[in-house]
Amino acid sequence: MLIEDLRLLVGEAKVSKAKEVLEEHSIDRWYANHLPDVVVFAHCKEDVMAVMTYAAEHQIPVTTRGAGVGYVGGCVPMEGGIALSVAKMTKVIDLNPNDGVVVVQPGVITGDLQNAVKEVGWYYPPDPASLKECSIGGNIATNAGGPRCLKYGVTKQYVLGLEVVLADGSLVTLGGRCHKNKTGFALPSLFVGSEGMLGIVVEATLRIIPHPQMRAMLTATFADFSNAAQAVQEILNSGHLPSALEITDAFTLQAARDYLGQDCLPPGEAHLIVEIDGRNSAVEAELPELDGLLKRIGAIEVERHPDAEACEKVWQLRRDFSYSLRATGLTKLNEDIVVPRSKLVDLVHFAKGLQERTSIPIACFGHAGDGNIHTNLMVADYEDPEVRAKANGALNELFDWVLSHGGAITGEHGVGLAKKPWIKEALGERSYMLHQQVKKSLDPDGLLNPGKFLS
Repeated sequence: MLIEDLRLLVGEAKVSKAKEVLEEHSIDRWYANHLPDVVVFAHCKEDVMAVMTYAAEHQIPVTTRGAGVGYVGGCVPMEGGIALSVAKMTKVIDLNPNDGVVVVQPGVITGDLQNAVKEVGWYYPPDPASLKECSIGGNIATNAGGPRCLKYGVTKQYVLGLEVVLADGSLVTLGGRCHKNKTGFALPSLFVGSEGMLGIVVEATLRIIPHPQMRAMLTATFADFSNAAQAVQEILNSGHLPSALEITDAFTLQAARDYLGQDCLPPGEAHLIVEIDGRNSAVEAELPELDGLLKRIGAIEVERHPDAEACEKVWQLRRDFSYSLRATGLTKLNEDIVVPRSKLVDLVHFAKGLQERTSIPIACFGHAGDGNIHTNLMVADYEDPEVRAKANGALNELFDWVLSHGGAITGEHGVGLAKKPWIKEALGERSYMLHQQVKKSLDPDGLLNPGKFLS
């Protein structure tokens, strides 16, 4: 009955119960999985409205899915029902530099959007590491960031307006094309980071900015992580605001050398990426200033990368760090915790102690400029219940330490299922209750993405 009804509503070709399709839509890049009863591929907002109206009438859970490349089980359909894919909603509806906006459907791949905007001389800065795979809808759902959010901010800074289908199937328009708008509450921001639990984004109006004339980069190695972390503070305290400021620890560097070749990185136990952008004259003046600063504060070796092509080679190396860690044969529990910048060294010292107590290797790398460090527990035999219990105990220690030092349990991946056990502690009792009240107001029957952190 469900399959037939949905095919009548949106068309037979958009509805599937094929085994391989159900399996694909049962999981993201985390380990948890649950099969949906059916998958619907929406092509337009009207499809989404029709599905949600039907789901509300028949009390059927709906889990929205974009590209499915999340790391926390955020799109796993824990209560079955309908997996509603927006991956085929890939239109760039309006690209308008005169207004400084681009209007897109949620299935547009982030890297494709960046390329389209760049072709007209403009820039969409948010750049998650999976930008060639992840979608704008998923970025909005998790408030995705990336290396350049130090200077440019995360996804929420670029969302001017949204069209959202609510749990009852109705369509609401929030915000608009204006870069300044204080008409009513900031409701678009309510849906950014809501992980598909409040409504389904079917159209987004995003802010774009003029593309920087020039990019350049410095990479530096240091004797240890403490020296590299101190360099981060020195760079910012000296009045520089890089577009990206990335740090990497010794474990990750060794994994990269083992995977990519010993000569892929210069000697050193910590690595720093400093990218700058702007007008040609500004970048050309700032590059030697930063070079001198890094050498004065103890860099073992500093390399210059003077143009966009050279920068991209470094970013490819940075992206390969994740593949290098996977090549160790260990299961990577990819935690995207955030700490105040002043706590970076303390975090790494804590991680070393945790590693010694648990014998679980821990690899730290990520966005040093904003304190968002990917603290990866590298676990052998994760499918073994005893090993998993030990790893979860280590995660408990990590999150307790992070929260006690003014940090956050997720900076960009979201809560999903992976961080659900810690959400009440992270939010606090009153804040958690407020989240539940908002959810109840917009989705009174709990149909949207059930089983996640508000369930």
